[in-house]
Amino acid sequence: MIPLAEPCIGEQEIRNVNEALKSGWISSKGKFIADFEHQFAGYCGMKYGVATANGTVSLHLALVAMGIGPGHEVIVPSLTFVATANAVTYTGARVVFVDSRPDDWNLDPARIERLITPRTKAIVPVHLYGHPCDMDALIAIARKHGLLILEDAAQSHGGEHGGRKTGSFGDISSFSFYGNKTITTGEGGICLTNDEALYSRMRILRDHGADPRRRYWHDVIGYNYRMTNLQAAVGVAQIEKLDRFIAQKREIAEFYAREFQDLVDDGLMILHPSLPGARCTFWLYGILVLPRPGHPGRDDLIRGLTEREIDSRPFFHPIHTLPPYRGYAQEGDFPVANRLSTTGISLPSSLHLSEKQLGTVAGAVREILRTGK
Repeated sequence: MIPLAEPCIGEQEIRNVNEALKSGWISSKGKFIADFEHQFAGYCGMKYGVATANGTVSLHLALVAMGIGPGHEVIVPSLTFVATANAVTYTGARVVFVDSRPDDWNLDPARIERLITPRTKAIVPVHLYGHPCDMDALIAIARKHGLLILEDAAQSHGGEHGGRKTGSFGDISSFSFYGNKTITTGEGGICLTNDEALYSRMRILRDHGADPRRRYWHDVIGYNYRMTNLQAAVGVAQIEKLDRFIAQKREIAEFYAREFQDLVDDGLMILHPSLPGARCTFWLYGILVLPRPGHPGRDDLIRGLTEREIDSRPFFHPIHTLPPYRGYAQEGDFPVANRLSTTGISLPSSLHLSEKQLGTVAGAVREILRTGK
């Protein structure tokens, strides 16, 4: 099976983990944690980093630190992984979904202001599949209405908007380092901020609400959301490779774009976007299979690739269509998200793939869409 995505683990990661093991610091203390926080925050152009157990808890930690809770509303794109909405729901706040923009597949700033009420406290943009959101427009809306921004950058390590790294725009930003992300710690996440008060609050909440000046004293109810030194040891080595990994991802995207140009010209496909002023990292390379009478659809393509032992996956289901969130939106409110979800497919973009394997994928896609077989 040609895989969709794989972690790229090398000798430096192994050396770091061995060093952590030999030190005896294998849990939530040890030098690699502070190194990872400092280095990743610096890479993104931010002052402070708070490493966490995974990306979902980093979202929750950020929301709690920002004071989000019952009675509040938080605007979230419907087309993203469900963790974004779940983290809001954990706080007791209500998720308010917004439709996507057709040109970059991210939440549509033009649709946000009509959703803002006196209860709205924050916007959570997600840089879907590695393409940065229009952060200039979102920041302008947030400032106009006095809203906070929690930037969900789980899928866009190293992406850029207007020359600034994703993760550097929000009051807090959140990243995931799950095994299929561009860089990984196995599981793991991080919150970044330039606000010292938010940074201090997140550190306390992450560590059971413990007072850092008085052992075993807890002023607030906190969480055990800590990253281990073993995870951080892997992450420190991965940060050094991030720019190289992104360059390889972009080469894969360019290969697919060249190979599929004839399918685009014939109206069978739309390629993964990469807008001017944005540096898309192509975490997963996506295409839209356009419905045409007599031609295979997206699901036919997935089945055909599976038969050829090529992994792929459909785009996320819009969250408003999932059972826990039905009733949060009226039918027909999300034409773009619904269309992207039913036509989108992510193709193999593992950094281990050879040009021959990529050619096999491209050839299979072309054959299936041209012949239906």
